[in-house]
Amino acid sequence: MRHCSVQVRGLLTREELDRYNALMEAGSFLESQNRYDLAYTIQKEVDLLIQPAIERLKEKGRERDRATERYLEEKRLNALQLADEDDEENS
Repeated sequence: MRHCSVQVRGLLTREELDRYNALMEAGSFLESQNRYDLAYTIQKEVDLLIQPAIERLKEKGRERDRATERYLEEKRLNALQLADEDDEENS
């Protein structure tokens, strides 16, 4: 069974995490019994279960990118404002 990343696991709701852990336990048991055909089905369920958390992780990344863009734009505007003030003082 393939585990999802710690970042994705951290974004699972309590209900999703409980289900994830139960599915992983069932899948591991099936693998220990050499029932890879059934473990494959469990893995597909895990993959579906974690999709919302993956989307939440992507959205956090996009929000971080937007915040960085806002910060850089503010920094650029402040630099322009300081340059304009310097120009006015030197005139």
